[in-house]
Amino acid sequence: MKEKSLISALLLALGIALAGFCIYEGIHQIAVKDRTVTVKGLSTRDVRADYVVWPIRFAISGNDLRDLYEQSNILEKRVRKFFTDKGFNAEEISIGIANITDHNNEYYSERRPAYRYTMENTLIISTKDVERVIANRGCLSELMSEGVILNSYQWDMDYQYNGLSDLKPEMIEEATKNARAVAQKFADDSQSSLGSIRHAYQGQFTIEDDSNQPWIKHIRVVTTVDYNLK
Repeated sequence: MKEKSLISALLLALGIALAGFCIYEGIHQIAVKDRTVTVKGLSTRDVRADYVVWPIRFAISGNDLRDLYEQSNILEKRVRKFFTDKGFNAEEISIGIANITDHNNEYYSERRPAYRYTMENTLIISTKDVERVIANRGCLSELMSEGVILNSYQWDMDYQYNGLSDLKPEMIEEATKNARAVAQKFADDSQSSLGSIRHAYQGQFTIEDDSNQPWIKHIRVVTTVDYNLK
């Protein structure tokens, strides 16, 4: 009986100890669960555009539509030759759909414009040769000096960057490393140990033009990471 009583007492003590340990662990886990730090990691890149679309809009006015079409075709050939002489390939140059304005439909008084019709057309350069476009972006004044009426400006150019998918992995990796470095500094300052990642959020990649050089693209991504602290 004494042995059975001793065993029962030992089992009871062991049960109480295990219960106490479980309670301690539960409280500890609750406390640890609430000990987190949220940090942000940034990664940026400056890249050059690898493609550009350049619309060149030219117009001609007259009173006879047939003559207007003929004159517009002459102008188109002149503008094409101008840009092929600048080194652009013929395959990079296309023409849009002509837009005709009948000014008689816009003026209802006796005062009429000198010409009834204005035809506007757009010649489009689409090229990977961004450097050639940059070098010739100020050449439109030469065309205007030859009597070609243009409605185009430098800011009509659409500089594009198509290599983002290749940059994404290394930028995400860099942003995550930067976030961990910030979290580690916080843990050191608070005399804690940095634990595992609790949550991670990848922000949107943004691409912005440089205000003075639109062919330079500023790429940016921010990751937000929650770390456990021990």
